Amino acid sequence: MNVADKRYFKRWLNELGELNPEKLWRELVATNEVPAIDFSNAVSAVYSANIEGNPIDVNSYLASKFRGRKFQFKARDRKEIENLESAYRFAQTHALNEKNFLVAHEMLAATLLRKSSLGKYRDQMVYVYSRAGMEYAALEPEHVPDAMRKMFAEVRKLRHASLSVPQAFYHASLIHLVFVHIHPFMDGNGRAARLLEKWFLASQLGRQAWHLASERYYKENVAAYYRNIKLGLNFYTLDYDRCVPFLVMLVESLAA
Repeated sequence: MNVADKRYFKRWLNELGELNPEKLWRELVATNEVPAIDFSNAVSAVYSANIEGNPIDVNSYLASKFRGRKFQFKARDRKEIENLESAYRFAQTHALNEKNFLVAHEMLAATLLRKSSLGKYRDQMVYVYSRAGMEYAALEPEHVPDAMRKMFAEVRKLRHASLSVPQAFYHASLIHLVFVHIHPFMDGNGRAARLLEKWFLASQLGRQAWHLASERYYKENVAAYYRNIKLGLNFYTLDYDRCVPFLVMLVESLAA
């Protein structure tokens, strides 16, 4: 799937119904209640890590980070969130391209992978499992670098296009989905996908996009999030005709 593909755009708009991304975005930009960026980064990092099983709850983490309260967090769990915050800060001061994205992965996955795998595409097959068994077989490792080069070439074209607010949300969601299906890393793919989605959105709409509570919405609707990502049992059987329910979730997070 090409992340610049527009074939599902009209269906996506219809599925949104009364959710108007342009109106919702204007309301977010106009609000005077946007928190400091460090606060938003912390919230995003906690919820994104929670989706992957990190047990630290957002209120405890925020109280610890900003008010100095003492909690018995496991060092590894806390470091995972802090690393993810670092990746968000890096993204906010660097252009979105493949080189910088790999640097961000090196940051966010520092507690997840051995050093030699950080910021590197995988050299092994990966399979996604649930309690029910194998859910998905990703693209073979020998094809990952080419798939990622093509994806970022498409991202570059989109970044230089004059996208409307609805188009920016549509393509940000599609980038998230296609990236997850490529599954280019040995670990950290979900965290990286959610960062990438917001990074692209900010490149189109400005820094206000970093305050969007998309990670929180995905965590609070995690069953739907994973159900909507699942479009096939392996990379070659993906049915993107079923992608619209996932694509609407980013706009839903804007309205939540």
